[in-house]
Amino acid sequence: MTSLERRSSASLALIFALRMLGLFLVLPVFALEAARYPGGDDPALVGLAIGMYGLTQAVFQLPLGLASDRWGRKRVIVAGLLVFAAGSLLAALADSVTGLLAGRALQGAGAVSAAVTALLSDLTRDSVRTKAMAMVGGSIGLTFALALVLSPLLAAWGGLPGIFSLTCALALAGVCAVLWVVPPEPRAHADAPRAAPSELLRHTDLLRLNLGVFVLHTVQMSMWVAVPAMLVQAGLAKAVHWQVYLPAVVLSFAAMGLLFSMERKGRLRAALLGAIGLVLVVQIGLGMLAASGTIPTVWCMALLMFVFFCGFNALEASQPSLVSRMAPAPLRGTALGAYNTLQSLGLFAGGALGGALAKWAGTPALFASTAALCALWLLVSWPLRPVGRTGAGH
Repeated sequence: MTSLERRSSASLALIFALRMLGLFLVLPVFALEAARYPGGDDPALVGLAIGMYGLTQAVFQLPLGLASDRWGRKRVIVAGLLVFAAGSLLAALADSVTGLLAGRALQGAGAVSAAVTALLSDLTRDSVRTKAMAMVGGSIGLTFALALVLSPLLAAWGGLPGIFSLTCALALAGVCAVLWVVPPEPRAHADAPRAAPSELLRHTDLLRLNLGVFVLHTVQMSMWVAVPAMLVQAGLAKAVHWQVYLPAVVLSFAAMGLLFSMERKGRLRAALLGAIGLVLVVQIGLGMLAASGTIPTVWCMALLMFVFFCGFNALEASQPSLVSRMAPAPLRGTALGAYNTLQSLGLFAGGALGGALAKWAGTPALFASTAALCALWLLVSWPLRPVGRTGAGH
């Protein structure tokens, strides 16, 4: 990477991290803290408040991706972060679960993931883009692990109002980073010839990648409905679950070197299919543990989490990188908007699917469903032909 590419990757990863930290801090304690609010005794309403963020984000990802193609990445990112901050403030001031739901909905409307990844693509060469995306994916993984450590402490200190106030401050810090840390965006995309968004429908491999990110995040969110309870069964108190998650996330980064090595050797397809296979194996393993009726061990759960994050991080780095390479240059932001829309829909679907299956069919059925989704994903992705890296240009 050049110095400009390192600065671009690090600063945009920071923006992702600031935004995602605010989101992740809420998840481990939301259901418990929401019980203190009027309406907090309704699990369906609480679940809707948790998932509403993903739904509104899905609605706005594509329009904001299109806007970034037309009016510039930084303008859209700043506007989106300000909307996200406003939603956080609304949730901090809420006095009912309905107010929390409204705040979460407004948070989701600040959907800047597509614009941020499009800007990262604009500022990096094809030859280093997967590495740049890995920095973003790594920042998300680390913030998730950090949130698991900090969330109970912050909830004890200030409850949901304190967490949402901190989330607002983090979003405003992200605005400052965009304005004064991120390098200037190139103007090439603004001057490029226009292309119809419908052109993306002719790219079959882009559709495969969109399906992939939908399944990945559906499976991820569904897992977290059951995994915490399994860790408690294994004898690990909720307050120290990070002792499993944090090492699993950190150690999984070591496996990223294998992804880069396989990409350099032209074996990215094998790496992608292998990563999907890892996620599938974890779902099967968790399902077998749940169906056996035996108490899982902490070491067994830690191993499964490590394998999951190896596959998850590899896919989080490689799939958006491929979307940015395969999409026509005038539609890069639009293509990433569609990709992030499916990601957000996956987050919403995963929460809804996981909760419904856990309630009405049980944990074994939940993991049987996530395993089936992964098997379908592997089958659909089998014909994928990833484009190779080029050494120059964007």
